[in-house]
Amino acid sequence: MAHDHTTDVLVVGAGPVGLSAAAELRRRGVSCRVVERLAARLPYAKAVGIQPRTLEIWDRMGLVRTVLEAAVPMRGQLIHVNGSEVARIELALPPEVPYGFAALPQYETERILEEYVAGLGTRVERGTELVSFTQDADGVTARLSTGPGGDEEVRCRFLVGCDGAHSTVRKGLGLAFEGGAFAEEYMLADVVADWDLPYGYGVRASHTRDDGSTDDLLVCIPLPGTGRYRMSMLVPPGLAAGATGGSEVAHGLEGGRVPELADIQAVVDRLAPRPASLSRMRWASVFRISHRIVDRYGAGRVFVAGDAAHIHPPTGAQGMNTGIQDACNLAWKLALVVRGEAAPALLTSYDAERRPVGEEVVGRTVRHATKGIENDADDMKTLMLREAQLLVGYRNGPLATAPYGPADAPQPGDRAPDCAGLSTPVATYPLRLLDVLRGLTGHVLVRYARTYSDIEEIEGIEETEKTEEEDAGGLHTVTVVGRDSPPGTPAYRDAGGEFARLYRPEGPTGFLVRPDGQLGARFPLSGTSKAVSGYLTALSVPAR
Repeated sequence: MAHDHTTDVLVVGAGPVGLSAAAELRRRGVSCRVVERLAARLPYAKAVGIQPRTLEIWDRMGLVRTVLEAAVPMRGQLIHVNGSEVARIELALPPEVPYGFAALPQYETERILEEYVAGLGTRVERGTELVSFTQDADGVTARLSTGPGGDEEVRCRFLVGCDGAHSTVRKGLGLAFEGGAFAEEYMLADVVADWDLPYGYGVRASHTRDDGSTDDLLVCIPLPGTGRYRMSMLVPPGLAAGATGGSEVAHGLEGGRVPELADIQAVVDRLAPRPASLSRMRWASVFRISHRIVDRYGAGRVFVAGDAAHIHPPTGAQGMNTGIQDACNLAWKLALVVRGEAAPALLTSYDAERRPVGEEVVGRTVRHATKGIENDADDMKTLMLREAQLLVGYRNGPLATAPYGPADAPQPGDRAPDCAGLSTPVATYPLRLLDVLRGLTGHVLVRYARTYSDIEEIEGIEETEKTEEEDAGGLHTVTVVGRDSPPGTPAYRDAGGEFARLYRPEGPTGFLVRPDGQLGARFPLSGTSKAVSGYLTALSVPAR
């Protein structure tokens, strides 16, 4: 029986992940509803680290300015053990990366994303909880509770569960969520410290026993506001609740037990690298940490993203950012399927691309939480790029096309690097590639050659081979040349040579940039129509 769908996609959960999914769907013209069990945004800092890769994604959405006005930089971390500084980590990235590391309280991230989504016509439906759902060949029927005595049945084409560690969607799908819990309990507090530590630096101070195990810990992350930090530390015995029984996931803020400012001050007095008097505590809580990941990121027309799919220690601020990238990866694919431009089989690539990323993040954060980030086996440059989530790639995924050009150049599946120094005859200032891509929602074809006549020559050959179907891909094309173009030819000039240095073209080369900012294909420019139509055709047939 055919059903009328009341919305294309129902998003459950209005945290950063659910709002990111809604933002990416709405800006592609897909109708969606966002339901949230909580009546109001929680006033807790919670996830505070914003990775450079997330800022790039927000730039593509046209959202980054609002974030830059609200966030503070994260410049590094001071690591102290038993009263001595053992390491000072500088959060440094190569100069071509457009954004550094930042900190922003989660309630601010949610506010900014919620306002963006509202501007696209979707308001969060608060106090509305998903009770249950069933799916069939045509769509999903979800039952929502809107408070005492109120419930509603919603018919949608797809359901996305961004409803956290205790996800109703994950349980409804019957997904396995294997892993373990850390025995320790932690306190979390949002406070002002009057110490004279360098601006933008976090602190990790610990006390270790003779056998090397840690028995006392303090982690401080700077927040917007003079001297304000989010501090986390082990819970003193008086506040500990002990292990939680049953099958419930022990992860996140615990209800009932609220630390006092004196509890936080006592830990700072024991461990902080400089004496500090704490004041103006906005909130405090006790929390537990587990590490788990689902056995698959979806089934049929229902998917999970963010904490509903993977939970792990907050080390290195990886969780929320990984969840935001889950949402972006899924949303552009859902949009193509909803609009009939790709076959539903494309959606299987979500699990294939994102679950290996989730597994790597869970493993790495557990390792860093137990051994310390300073003991990571990677060299510091690689470690920083990985923490910044700039090395996330899908070379082995089902959508990766054949590599072309130097093996160490950006290849299909990798992040498409940003680069500076693009000039145009009209603008009197240089542009970044991100400036050129901002606001675009589809795939982008970037054509590169040393001179514009090289491109014209290839275009002449291409025109004779082009079919109407291949021309209908709705691609946005950007042309970059190494030298000044003749007057009247539309191209960006790689004035600083940075595009050529970062993309390593060998002769005239084409690059297809995916909607999520990863490279979809790389090919000789003379084979553009074949490569592009081959790639776009692959999106509409079952994944390999």
